[in-house]
Amino acid sequence: MRAVVFAYSNVGDRCLRVLCARGVDVALVVTHRDHPGEKIWFQRVADTAAELGLPCVYAEDLDDAARLAAVAAASPDLIFSFYYRSMIPMAVLRLASRGAYNMHGSLLPKYRGRAPTNWAVLCGETETGATLHQMVEKPDAGSIIDQSSVPILPDDTAEIVFDKVTVAAEQVLWRSLPLLLAGQATGRPNDLAQGSYFSGRRPEDGRIEWSQPAAQVYNLIRAVAPPYPGAFTVVAGKRLVIGAARRRPASRPVAADPRCLGLQVVDGQMVGLCGDGGVIDIRQLLDEGAAVDARALQDILSAQSKVEI
Repeated sequence: MRAVVFAYSNVGDRCLRVLCARGVDVALVVTHRDHPGEKIWFQRVADTAAELGLPCVYAEDLDDAARLAAVAAASPDLIFSFYYRSMIPMAVLRLASRGAYNMHGSLLPKYRGRAPTNWAVLCGETETGATLHQMVEKPDAGSIIDQSSVPILPDDTAEIVFDKVTVAAEQVLWRSLPLLLAGQATGRPNDLAQGSYFSGRRPEDGRIEWSQPAAQVYNLIRAVAPPYPGAFTVVAGKRLVIGAARRRPASRPVAADPRCLGLQVVDGQMVGLCGDGGVIDIRQLLDEGAAVDARALQDILSAQSKVEI
């Protein structure tokens, strides 16, 4: 059984290894070049392909005709997409005689679209997962072959959840492959009315609105915490990123100034005061990647006060 694999990131790495372990003949791997300036904290699929001795090309080096020709030359029975960043045209998907399948990082039909793990954390979900589904023209809309859930604990960051989703994706693919290879896999309907579609996220979307309740602020911090761009606030012209934090229980109030929402220093500790009176304990604060301690933050806040005066 021959396959062409479109893949990127950790899910691409692990699922590509599953295919090889299951004896699939991976005739071609298509991946992305790293974006300039992007922090590469995940596994490069190009490196995985080289390690496994698989032919690999970069999508950015191929126009539509060259991509179609490369996949056609591989004569795939199956096409897989594992966290590939672009939509694959139907003309390419139709080249797979046994079908085309995508691994999506949510429990479809929930969180179709981009950045599903980050959105699930941001929306305060208590579980998410990985779903293997057939690829059709509409994104994340094909029949569901199999899926597996993972918990989102109250203090999990998106990185922690993404690691869980990666394992779930590996397990789903391992479990599904025998039936796929035998041509016996059956899908169930992917009822889009029961879910919703989410767009990609930009670094600017991490701006904190301190007037929001503490639960919402904390979910944003968890959802985009490093290695993602991070939730940030601007004080005295400085873009301060919250690298790590914890929501303070209501049973442990803080003597913060209720008139000043946002970052404060109270009893020598950095906190963030939110619109409902809830408090976020700031455990790591960054200014252009450099750590900011309570004393330095107090100086920044003092500079802001002078500007406002």
